[in-house]
Amino acid sequence: MRVLETQIFRGPNPYGYRPVIRLTLDLEELEEYPSDRIPGFTDRLIELIPSLQEHGCSYGEPGGFVLRLREGTWIGHIVEHIALELQCLAGTEVTYGKTRSVPDQPGVYFVIYSYREERVGREAGNLALRLVRSLLPAHLPSALQGDERASFDFVRERDDLIRRAQDLILGPTTASLVDEARKRGIPAIRLDDQSLVQLGYGKHQQRIRAAVTGQTSYIAVETASDKELTIRLLGDVGLPVPRHRRVRSAEDAAAAAAALDFPLVVKPLDVSHGRGVSLNLNTVEEVVRAFEVACEYSSDVLVETFLHGNDYRVLVINGEVVAVAERVPAHVIGDGKHTLAELIELVNRDPRRGFGHEKVLTKIKLNHQSDQLLERAGYTLETVLASGERFALAATANLSTGGTAIDRTTEIHYETREIARRAALIVGLDVAGIDVITPDISQPLREVGGGIVEVNAGPGFRMHLQPSEGTPRNVARFVVDMLFPPGQPTRIPILSITGTNGKTTTARMVAHILKMHGQRVGLTTTDGIYIDGELYLKGDLTGPWSARMVLKDPTIEAAVLETARGGILREGLGFERCDVGAVLNVSNDHLGLRGIHTVEQIAEIKGLVIEVVRDDGASVLNADDPLVAAMADRAEGRLIYFSMHGGESASDLVKNHIANGGTAVVLQPGVRGDMIAIYDAEQYIPLLWTHLIPATLEGKALHNVANALAATAIAYAHGVTIENIRQGLRTFNTSFYQAPGRLNIFDEHPFRVLVDYGHNPAAFAAMRELVERLRPSYPRVIGVVSSPGDRRDQDIAEAGGILGTMFDLLILKEDDDRRGRAPGEVIGILREAALAAGMPAAQIVDVPNELEAVRYAMSRAEPGELVIVFADNITGVWKEVIYHPRGASEGRIG
Repeated sequence: MRVLETQIFRGPNPYGYRPVIRLTLDLEELEEYPSDRIPGFTDRLIELIPSLQEHGCSYGEPGGFVLRLREGTWIGHIVEHIALELQCLAGTEVTYGKTRSVPDQPGVYFVIYSYREERVGREAGNLALRLVRSLLPAHLPSALQGDERASFDFVRERDDLIRRAQDLILGPTTASLVDEARKRGIPAIRLDDQSLVQLGYGKHQQRIRAAVTGQTSYIAVETASDKELTIRLLGDVGLPVPRHRRVRSAEDAAAAAAALDFPLVVKPLDVSHGRGVSLNLNTVEEVVRAFEVACEYSSDVLVETFLHGNDYRVLVINGEVVAVAERVPAHVIGDGKHTLAELIELVNRDPRRGFGHEKVLTKIKLNHQSDQLLERAGYTLETVLASGERFALAATANLSTGGTAIDRTTEIHYETREIARRAALIVGLDVAGIDVITPDISQPLREVGGGIVEVNAGPGFRMHLQPSEGTPRNVARFVVDMLFPPGQPTRIPILSITGTNGKTTTARMVAHILKMHGQRVGLTTTDGIYIDGELYLKGDLTGPWSARMVLKDPTIEAAVLETARGGILREGLGFERCDVGAVLNVSNDHLGLRGIHTVEQIAEIKGLVIEVVRDDGASVLNADDPLVAAMADRAEGRLIYFSMHGGESASDLVKNHIANGGTAVVLQPGVRGDMIAIYDAEQYIPLLWTHLIPATLEGKALHNVANALAATAIAYAHGVTIENIRQGLRTFNTSFYQAPGRLNIFDEHPFRVLVDYGHNPAAFAAMRELVERLRPSYPRVIGVVSSPGDRRDQDIAEAGGILGTMFDLLILKEDDDRRGRAPGEVIGILREAALAAGMPAAQIVDVPNELEAVRYAMSRAEPGELVIVFADNITGVWKEVIYHPRGASEGRIG
């Protein structure tokens, strides 16, 4: 059994809308060994992971998966279920998975399972594979062998995974905020390995780190971290707080004990989670020992009077009390039979208790407080408690040390509520945890001798979200309300554009129109990432990583994302939902790569863009492309068609759509030329003559006319005004500086040079159509061409056939990156196809180096002729064109 490939999909992908991991698994000899043919396999697996019995699998009810195991199911399917369950045990609840055979590869399967934290998902998959191998008979080649088999300890590795997961997954506070945001359609991006998360996109984004928000004052956090300063500030305005002294030596601690009334509390000045805290100290010696413990955490220590009563956490968000929890220290209750150590073990077996924060409760952990309490009681861990005797193992009531919580939100006295609210305001925190000690939370704090002992910045929410007793409180909603007040935008519009050809030009047109509309646009293209028209990062940046980069920019007001097939197949989409999704066309490019062998499969992949359109968004489809038009059933939001055929020549599809009140952007023929027109319900809006759009070369470049139709539909769906769309199209041109590699024209030589990035048969066919329209103006057309080496032979040959009917002189070159092809191989295929199309051999010249080929073409060009270069190195070719000397002598090869 071998893993051929591990692929991580981080956004909507071909397998669904959630993140998944896909293992390509070759079962090898195990293809002949379903689970029922492996003696004892099922029983041993269930013994190690009993919770697999809850999996319903195809039966849809608990026990279904075990039934499948006993009936016989293949190893890939078993790995899928184990990987899911291990993640659940590690505190990341996931349920989706499926296993499918790979076409034309017997014994090879795609094992697909969802994840919430990528590294936990990866490790769960690896451990699932090792567990399965450990359960196989040793004579099978796929089984663990020798020392590896002997040393494999599943229980230990499972627990290690669970512990590591606590350092990787979002804690309960951050996770609750992310979940609450996503319920409201607010996307979330994790920004680091800890808990820094961006909520929302672009200029409307907010950031959180657990319960600390981007609005939390740094001064307030620093103040809350200084426990002595906090107590002093609260006391200065008359709030009930304990008397205290700040000390830095054992002598100072002893002096403070003498000055204050016993009992006392000793705690580090700026440490959380109850670390180093000692309570209810009644002698100077105890205070000195407690000081030494506190010094391990902080050089400054606080000695304060001990308040009698129960421990309560009052949560204040945006100046209002939203939840109250009573915190009960970790404890056990005797039964007259078991020792304290045994009772702790029994309590820790509670399935609700885990490591860290992955479960509702945390396992009880012994610390210096436990030693102190045992010593005071005269107990050891071997002591047997009397039946019903309750013994506290911690002095503080933190959940992180095994404490429990009881919801008391409805019981807090209104005066105490006001005191807690004022405490948060005085410290200056937008989210604050006010620690209150009082005998009775339902009584006024001052009357019963209670007080505030701490104010916490970034308080944990777990005790409120999942109390051990009482009503759970969705406190996360108050934070999200504060960050995103009702009526305030939570995200920027995302306009995603895909298709085989025209994506870059259309995306640039749309970005330019939106700029005319007054928006600061983030744009991803095959040329790079642009922010408000300025190139920020150069390269082919059309994948999910690039999309996320733009969406993280806090200055962006709209995102226009060129969305390529490769990124979807590699990682999925870089966003969860979009406002406008557009599919321009689908043709046979990139076939044979990443398991895609047909045009229909390409259409299936590209259609994902319109499946994730928001309900109030729009899907823009090319009505002239049958594969694209057929996506209408998958399209979400409002459906908008664009078509090169309007008026009487419109297709039935477009006519019916318009007749039924739908929106369409069409090319309307007229006496004066062709007009881009918009039909919307009962409106007819004549937009612009195509010959007035510079990018169309006076309406002759029909592929750019189609791009202008698509850009109009996208901008109209986005809500851009008609005048801004019109002005955007009128001022967008295909210069090298505005659209590098997209119909760039240079007219400062005696001949015209046109540079384009076209590289597939559909792009060549579109250029051939333009050449036919331009040919009356040029006595000869020279072409400099190649084809990417990773295309199939038949696709390269198809391109060669088109090129052979297009030019008077054909100069064949190679890309710098031959993508696995031997030198001259692509040129050979193109040459044979051009000859077969009828082009004379004398009119075909091989110049493998791209820049040399460009120089040769221009040296052969006569005044008034047209040179078309299909460039790979766009910038290098353009420099070669503009710096070519005028009147240069005829070039020579060799």
